[in-house]
Amino acid sequence: MKEKREGGIEAPTRHAIEWQSPDFYDREKLEAEMERVFDVCHGCRRCVSLCDSFPTLFDLIDESETFEVDGVDKKDYQKVADQCYLCDMCYMTKCPYVPPHEWEIDFPHLMLRAKAVKFREQGASVRDKLLSSTDLVGSMATIPIVDVTVNTMNKNSAFRSVLEKAGVHKDAIVPTYDSNTMRKRVAPMAKDITPEPVGETTGKVAMFTTCYGNYNSPELGEDFYKVFQKNHIHIEVVGKERCCGMPKMELGDLESVQRAKEENIPQLLAMVEKGFDLIAPVPSCVLMFKQELPLLFPDDPDVAKVRDAFYDPFEYLMLRHKAGKLNTEFDTPLGDISYHVACHLRVQNIGLKTAELLRLVPGTHVAPEQRCSGHDGTYAVKVETHDKAVKIGRPVAKKVKQANADYFASDCPMAGAHIAKLAEVDKPIHPMTLLRKAYGL
Repeated sequence: MKEKREGGIEAPTRHAIEWQSPDFYDREKLEAEMERVFDVCHGCRRCVSLCDSFPTLFDLIDESETFEVDGVDKKDYQKVADQCYLCDMCYMTKCPYVPPHEWEIDFPHLMLRAKAVKFREQGASVRDKLLSSTDLVGSMATIPIVDVTVNTMNKNSAFRSVLEKAGVHKDAIVPTYDSNTMRKRVAPMAKDITPEPVGETTGKVAMFTTCYGNYNSPELGEDFYKVFQKNHIHIEVVGKERCCGMPKMELGDLESVQRAKEENIPQLLAMVEKGFDLIAPVPSCVLMFKQELPLLFPDDPDVAKVRDAFYDPFEYLMLRHKAGKLNTEFDTPLGDISYHVACHLRVQNIGLKTAELLRLVPGTHVAPEQRCSGHDGTYAVKVETHDKAVKIGRPVAKKVKQANADYFASDCPMAGAHIAKLAEVDKPIHPMTLLRKAYGL
């Protein structure tokens, strides 16, 4: 539904992604639409400072014989799509021609279509299939003893040189794995708290742990439990889950996205029907359920019910605070925090709820940095795009380094780690970890 901005100007709206239509995969029709959109982008060029899709496009045009889109070989259109990692920042912050404008430009979802067509025609490399199979890799790498071996090998320069030949850049940060997963850690922390509904919140949340949270950052689950229980919110983890589907979507493998949806939605819906609200510790996973799956499956009422019950965790806590139900008896000031706002958090259009909440802690100053890290989960890991990810991430890393704050925080652990390495600062800390520290828990 379209919302009205102040002054009567309509806010951007998204159209459903008609990925199950035969026309969606018609290359001739795809290239005709890409030519139309690229021509608009060529005449505007506002997005040139974002990802590498736009410099790639504009270089192709400027180096063509006509200096226009019609001079670009259509075979080169895919080069533009390959640089898009669906951060959505062009749609949300730059493009003046998004729907309801008559030109109806949705650059990210057009690039998604190009990725889907490429995947259907060519498939994907073994590397790309593995990198996007986060739940499979995580479950295998967190087997006891195997996790120690994997982590040791990933720190070995000789092994990383071999891994680079398989397409994973030797300087890219790769996550560590922990056999003591988030699910294992939070199981003994369960408390039966009588929920108190406040406004649209039920006071009862089910956490979708996410692949990264469960396998790579399991200690974060303990922080979530401590903070939510401190605020008298009943919290549990979803009974069963698999990857949200975002990595497969970025690959263009929409059939795999559908399979993940068919496993996750019934589990999440069961929690909703028991009166739970839903949260997740990683913004990309929240966005998947709040925006992308509803656009991919617009006629599925269960997807809509899950969408309506999903919240960013800090959005949820601030909704409780608005009603006077947030515990503000903080024990420890946090000092200066340099806070990176993840792209997939900005896209949710909820404002800077993380920063707002941390600012409630006395003796705390939060400086948000709203530039893309360039990480994307896999973009910064691949040999062919690592250097570009570094270039994209340098401006925000420079800001973080100059801030010289007490803490560097990001809601996205992967983006945060990438920035911290470029900025040469201590590893990032999740805002929920900081909030737990502020409570003295």
